Amino acid sequence: MIKKFIEIDRDVPIILPQKFEGWLDENDLSRFIVEIVEQIDTSELEKEYKGKGSAAFPPSMMLALLFYCYAKGIFSSRKIEQATYELISVLYISGGLHPDHDTINKFRKRFLNQFIFIFTMVLEIAFKLGIFKLGDISRDGTKIEENASKHKAMSLRICQ
Repeated sequence: MIKKFIEIDRDVPIILPQKFEGWLDENDLSRFIVEIVEQIDTSELEKEYKGKGSAAFPPSMMLALLFYCYAKGIFSSRKIEQATYELISVLYISGGLHPDHDTINKFRKRFLNQFIFIFTMVLEIAFKLGIFKLGDISRDGTKIEENASKHKAMSLRICQ
């Protein structure tokens, strides 16, 4: 009797290759970001670490991780941590390491000013290489007061 389908045995361990060849396209965004960030001088960020306690994650890896996740619409530090376990391209960037959400958030806050500057450099390099076209990029935190607030929508009943 001919089998119609391949049998799947989920109890058999999956052996992943040591390298990402065949798992990531040569033109994958994660490869581009790693290549660009590794060329950027991160010595100013590295000087901020005193070398006490356990070893820290390399700033270049953390930057690449944030840049890639932001480009893919992943902004939450918890979602970025989760991506280090689930997404092949994020595994490639992190080198198989899994910084926790607290570490990611502290890094982001600690180096916010440098992060913005380096992010601009990455965008300029990508534009010069013709990777993508720059359009309007804006960051807005305008607060707008609405008429449909919960206080205006509620009616008060006065009991006598």
